[in-house]
Formats: sequence, structure tokens, C-alpha cells
Amino acid sequence: MITVIVLSGPIGAGKSSLTSILAKHLGSTAYYEEVNNNPVLPLYYKDMKRYTFLLNTYFLNKRLAEINAAGNHNDVLDRSIYEDLLFFNMNVDNGVADPTEYQIYHDLMDNMMEDVPGNPRKKPDLLIYIHVSLDTMLKRIGKRGRKFEQLDSDPGLKEYYQNLLRYYEPWYEQYDISPKMMIDGDKYDFVDNIDDQDLVLDIIDNKLREIGNL
Repeated sequence: MITVIVLSGPIGAGKSSLTSILAKHLGSTAYYEEVNNNPVLPLYYKDMKRYTFLLNTYFLNKRLAEINAAGNHNDVLDRSIYEDLLFFNMNVDNGVADPTEYQIYHDLMDNMMEDVPGNPRKKPDLLIYIHVSLDTMLKRIGKRGRKFEQLDSDPGLKEYYQNLLRYYEPWYEQYDISPKMMIDGDKYDFVDNIDDQDLVLDIIDNKLREIGNL
């Protein structure tokens, strides 16, 4: 049985780390969001109003390529294509992005994600949302050391990160594309604690059994 799992959660939640751990555990292929070689992301952090549409379109293209590649075997993807709408919507609400650009992007994503005969299936079998507090989020952002994400580079990012967390809860509650589950990223330090890793893997295994994918 082919199983495709996608991770979701805010910046610094530990998605890439859990993707690696889970892919190794399940013998699956891991797909990672392109960050270090992303030419748009540093520009976005300097001028979000100008680059929101370009960044989301860039990610949409990359994620769709991953989804099409992942549809034929067991895979774990470290970011859900659906939560990019969350970032865009937040920026519209805050006056950073243009509502017309958001609607164009939304329509484009709907068209690209429409099931077409002969194409790999595009919906995941399971979405795993990692919930974290602002303290955990900032700690992990600091630890991985990407300069454009750090508060000492731009203190205003703290408000951006706080706002982002407020958007994730309702987004997860409303998500209905596939089965879903939540991992408490504050309670379980699966990034650095082996015992917590094992506990999280057991929780995920139980969910996969529940939905008939293990």
C-alpha cells in the first residue's frame, strides 16, 4: 500500500526533523522544502509586501512537483501545500499582500490540485500538524541559525511569528482534505530526545493503523 504523509506547522516547529525521523522509521522517501537554495525567501523577509505573491507561487510550483513525484511510492513531505494559503491569507489580513493577488493564487492552486485522470493522486493519506508555543518556535529558529529568520536581524519578526501561530489553530481545525492528527511539539522534544522520538513514532503508528495505512 502506498502511503503519503505530509507535515505541517509553523516556522521552527520541527517539520524537517520529524520528516527525517518518520521517513527512516517507515522506510519511506523524504521530501524537504527548499530553503537554502530558495532565491525568493531572503527577498521576502526584506520586503513581504512586494514578494508575497512571488514566494507563494515559487513554493506552489516546487510543492506540486514533489506531490507528483511522491504519488507512486511511500513518502513523507515536510510541508503541506495547503498551508501556503494560510501565510498568504495572513498577509492579506495584515495589509501586507493584495487581496486580488491572493484570489489569483487561490484559483491557480485549485486548478493545479484538481485531480486529472492519469496524474498521480494529489491528496495525502495523512497530515501531521506539529503544534508549538512561541518559546519553542523561537528556540528552534535560533538553533538552526538562518540569518534572515532571526530576531536580532529584525526584531519585528516576533510579532510576525506570534501572528502566524494564531492562524495555525483555525487552519488545522478546518482542514478536511485527508485524515489528520496533531503532535504536541512542546511536550515531545522529538528533535533532541530519543525517548520522545519513540513516543511520537508510536503515536503516529497508531494513527496509521487507525486509518488502515499500516
